[in-house]
Amino acid sequence: MNILFIHQNFPGQFKHLAPALAALPGHKVVAMHINPSPPMTGVQLVPYAVPRQAAGKIHRWLTDLESKVIRGEATYRAALALKQDGFSPDVIVAHPGWGESLFLKDLWPQARLGIYSEFYYHAQGADMGFDPEFGPVRDDDACRLRMKNANYELHFPQSQGGLAPTHWQRSVFPERFRSKISVMHDGIDTQQVRPNALASMGLRTRKGNLQLSWDDEIITFVNRNLEPYRGYHIFMRALPSILKARPKARVLIVGGDGVSYGALPPAPATAPGGKAEAARGWRHVFLDEVKAELDMDRVHFLGKIPYTDFVQMLQLSTVHVYLTYPFVLSWSLLEAMSVGCAIVASDTTPVREAIEHNKTGLLVDFFDVAGFASNVIALCEDRAERDRLGQAAREFAVGRYDLRSHCLPGQMAWVQALAD
Repeated sequence: MNILFIHQNFPGQFKHLAPALAALPGHKVVAMHINPSPPMTGVQLVPYAVPRQAAGKIHRWLTDLESKVIRGEATYRAALALKQDGFSPDVIVAHPGWGESLFLKDLWPQARLGIYSEFYYHAQGADMGFDPEFGPVRDDDACRLRMKNANYELHFPQSQGGLAPTHWQRSVFPERFRSKISVMHDGIDTQQVRPNALASMGLRTRKGNLQLSWDDEIITFVNRNLEPYRGYHIFMRALPSILKARPKARVLIVGGDGVSYGALPPAPATAPGGKAEAARGWRHVFLDEVKAELDMDRVHFLGKIPYTDFVQMLQLSTVHVYLTYPFVLSWSLLEAMSVGCAIVASDTTPVREAIEHNKTGLLVDFFDVAGFASNVIALCEDRAERDRLGQAAREFAVGRYDLRSHCLPGQMAWVQALAD
């Protein structure tokens, strides 16, 4: 087959699928992308550029759709050059979230289109309005989200199939689309991401360098960016009690200072005399809220770290904490399970698909700060319970999410089914 991948940040979710297909005899694999992409054996990379941003002078409900149409047109123009060079895909596999694949069936109507079905937005029952701390739902949010979902409304009628990484993510799509969507996770390399009692990690502190090992008590927390969508505010509010009860514990926090999903923090106030305060990210907003109650020599913000360091950190974790709104499930939770971490997680719908309370981890109401603190403290005190939960988490991750034995074969079968 000729197979075309579309992902603005390729490889993204197709990191393993694209090279696996390229390795099969007779396949030609091409991938189109905007952001820089590392070379990938057997995959022809085709970059394209977005000529402009949305105008900003149109109705605000249309701004998101306009940006997707702009990207869709840019992809169409670059794909036209591919067609003129003689390339004709049998299958197109696209992440449609940014609109790039909107017009490719107009160029290649015979191609079979499969779309990565990550999330369909709802004004109620999912992430929107879940956390009342950040304001009520606006009276026109349902209208705005309807226009945001227009991207899927335009994609699904021309597609032959969808692929969702979890059953919950599939469930948020309307039934008219859901019947087209298969469920198969992107996969965790459980042979690489596995327990390691000999793991160690160097850590720079203001008092000098530390070498961490299994002898240390380490509480870990991971976000792509530290923000409320992933419960950063709840975790920070639980830390004073945790550190007070566990005087030898260290806290390792991984994540950037930007925003991946939710809104930016409120604009900084203007100080007397008209001088504006410096803008602060969510990291600083919630750190400042509890900083006076923390021993900051034991709280370490690592920023964004290399993947090998991330895995080593999880291998050292005494207790791992994960929270999320009802939204896309993070890879980091499944990687923590694969490592065999003892996990305390939010009792939210996407998490329940991976964590069964008191079996593969402990679930706590998302907003229960004291509950998170008490459960983390209890696990720090109970090695046998940590071992029990961590072993069960590891077994579940290997059985359900292993890349080589389960997920990658399932994804490849899905592509073949599109072609068939």
